[in-house]
Amino acid sequence: SDKKIVMNLEAIMGDRFGKYSKYIIQERALPDVRDGLKPVQRRILYSMNKEGNTANKPYRKSAKTVGNVIGNYHPHGDTSVYDAMVRLSQEWKIRAPLIDMQGNNGSIDNDPAAAMRYTEARLSPIASELLRDLDKDTVLMSLNFDDTEYEPTVLPAAYPNLLVNGSTGISAGYATDIPPHNLQEVIDATIHRIKYPHCHLDKLMEFIKGPDFPTGGTIIGKMGIEEAYRTGRAKIKVRAVTDIEPMQNGKNRIVVTELPYMVNKARLIEKIAELARDKKIDGITDLRDESDRQGMRICIELRRDVNPNIILNQLYKHTQLQDTFGVIMLALVDNQPKILNILDMLKYYLLHQEDVVTRRTKYDLNKAEERAHILEGLMVALDNIDRVISIIRGSQNVQIAKESLMAEFALSDAQSQAIVDMRLRALTGLEREKLEA
Repeated sequence: SDKKIVMNLEAIMGDRFGKYSKYIIQERALPDVRDGLKPVQRRILYSMNKEGNTANKPYRKSAKTVGNVIGNYHPHGDTSVYDAMVRLSQEWKIRAPLIDMQGNNGSIDNDPAAAMRYTEARLSPIASELLRDLDKDTVLMSLNFDDTEYEPTVLPAAYPNLLVNGSTGISAGYATDIPPHNLQEVIDATIHRIKYPHCHLDKLMEFIKGPDFPTGGTIIGKMGIEEAYRTGRAKIKVRAVTDIEPMQNGKNRIVVTELPYMVNKARLIEKIAELARDKKIDGITDLRDESDRQGMRICIELRRDVNPNIILNQLYKHTQLQDTFGVIMLALVDNQPKILNILDMLKYYLLHQEDVVTRRTKYDLNKAEERAHILEGLMVALDNIDRVISIIRGSQNVQIAKESLMAEFALSDAQSQAIVDMRLRALTGLEREKLEA
């Protein structure tokens, strides 16, 4: 029978769009407050870690990683996964890159990275800190899309990654733009927050002076920073680092060595050329990109009759030599989007750490107790070694031997199993002192 849905269009649209929005908000565009990652990034890191593709081993072809991520955890397109992977390796976008990529992984001029069949990658050393103690039942695991294996809902995150690497994302009805920060400063602030749980924002700002953009630049004024840290929303003005150098024959040139965060250098130079050509800015005679592997250098040569400072101010006004970074510190708290200030971020991060450390300690304790239990059994066997051997020899099969041992010495199943599994060579001077220790 053909199934018909007879329903008001608005009701259907509202219902379906609601479901879609929930998905985009929770499972795609926004980072979790605890580990600062979006689901696709978390899955890439988890998959690489699980496959042993870590910083202390050789690089591995990116296509293989992408295949693993798509096949096991992330049922979406391969390009979206590879793009996320490339971004995690770009040191001009990410303050502490989580992936170490070999080959062409793009550039600050927005050149595309090489295809995934050409590049190789592995986790960076700091990424292993995000994944530390994952095997000790520290975080909640959930089934993957086809219920064949488990994936983490969040990483243990041994450092506050959301603040260190920031995040940017556009979701349904929500957007986030969290600037990156200096690892050392953030950790100092976190430690202070642990010691003084009710400390004031001003105190934290003595540790975290402001965002630390990977591309450098100068932040103009402290008002924006303070407002962002207090309310979670603000505009921060970022300016390029420039120097006015005199040349021979009385001319000057402006040399740019650092750009504001997320500014595309090639497009910036095009824009300056366009302004010079249309005489919007008068006095530029030559414009060159002299950047090389040593660093960035844009040369803007000026006519000798113009004041270089006036030209510089015009460039600030009309181009991205001065840019505004709109801070919206939005992250998922218990799967709900919330605007957070710095105090909130550290609070939720520390709650997560308490949870992780508690779970890890319980895990270690259980393991230690299990081990102690087995060793106690071995000590009983050691004290009655001849009787144990005769019981084992006189039994038809392992099961009977175990049952006899359990009856004779009041052992548990695990203990008797350990005794039956014991090798003969272990008897040569089986050190009682060691067991007791």
